[in-house]
Amino acid sequence: MKRNTRTLLLVAGILAGGATGTGYSPGATAQSAKPKSGEGDDLRAVYATAADVAEGRRVTESCSRCHGPNGISTTKGVPNVAGQRPAYLYAKLRAYQAGTRGDHAMEGAVKFLSDEALVKVAAYYASLEPAQPLATGGAKAAPARPDPVAAGKAATAGCAGCHGEGGISKTPGMPSLVGLDPKYFAAAINAYRSGQRKHDIMKSLIAALSDADVKNIALYYALQKPARAQTPAPGDQAAGKTAAAACAGCHGDQGVSGNPANPSLAGQDAQYFASALRAYKDGSRKDETMKGLAAALNDRAIRDLAAYYAAQQPQPPKVEKPLTTAEWVQRCDRCHGVNGNSTDPRTPALAAQRVEYLVKGLRAYQTGARKDSVMAAMSTSLADADVEALAAYYARQRARAFVYVTVPYK
Repeated sequence: MKRNTRTLLLVAGILAGGATGTGYSPGATAQSAKPKSGEGDDLRAVYATAADVAEGRRVTESCSRCHGPNGISTTKGVPNVAGQRPAYLYAKLRAYQAGTRGDHAMEGAVKFLSDEALVKVAAYYASLEPAQPLATGGAKAAPARPDPVAAGKAATAGCAGCHGEGGISKTPGMPSLVGLDPKYFAAAINAYRSGQRKHDIMKSLIAALSDADVKNIALYYALQKPARAQTPAPGDQAAGKTAAAACAGCHGDQGVSGNPANPSLAGQDAQYFASALRAYKDGSRKDETMKGLAAALNDRAIRDLAAYYAAQQPQPPKVEKPLTTAEWVQRCDRCHGVNGNSTDPRTPALAAQRVEYLVKGLRAYQTGARKDSVMAAMSTSLADADVEALAAYYARQRARAFVYVTVPYK
């Protein structure tokens, strides 16, 4: 077919059931009439001829041992490649050749293939009908994951009597829990568990809490609107402000910590603050840095510091509410297409992919074993449960094949 001087990439979406539709790819850009022929041009597989596809089939005979005779894998951990996007396949084959993909078996398989052969292999696999969910290794919906904030709130039912609703104390001597970084909160709970912090009632109350419970409770309190403890704070705030200059390096200006390892002190109950400092001073709380600093403080200085910090406005820690699986899917679909059916030849389709391969891939981006700045940024905040849920979701989606053709551009 003779090409005009300029063309646009047109996408014809073909449902596995046979229905067809046509539309422009969101990522489509103007392409030159004749694709580049230089090595490394990732769109050459998009322009492959029927002869190229046939030659690609011959080259892939040795690939069928792992990827299946039709590009649909029956081997755990080995991806389906049938119907995968051509430019993506070609780019990743080159990455395996270069040794940047972290898979020695694949490196050996493609090591001696020419660049032209890689183009044809990518074109062949892209031309095949993709796998459907029944061929994904039996992926099932991940168990419904409870909202961690709601779970945390439910778990704090026994805490409110002492620490106040939302973690804002109304009882002198009881600390406010709002405004604490979750990492510090969890560390404090573990200190009560281990006996590093001496408090028999706290130790007995937290004995039944799992690590997941502690994380959920910490998240719940971190996301509540901060407010000062509603308790008295006798002492000289001005004198306390002067004394607090030595504390700002660890606990932040005005008691708002920027380090998850150190607690924010702003708005804390004054009586609790004073008793904690005395505990560091006499050694009943173990922390050599705090012991050294508290040793120089007399009772009056401790009361003044407590009054100063109690009067400061607490601020929320830098914590975001975890996304639900549906919210993560919305983010992933922006690049990978609706339900994982990419319309961009450079972006992989995820629909009906083997679930364990999707899990492996996401974790490789998290650890840096696979190098991709966008995927690393997207996956870094995924919890293990998020990874499992996303993989199960996309493995269950119906896959669509896409044919990329050039049309005249006017």
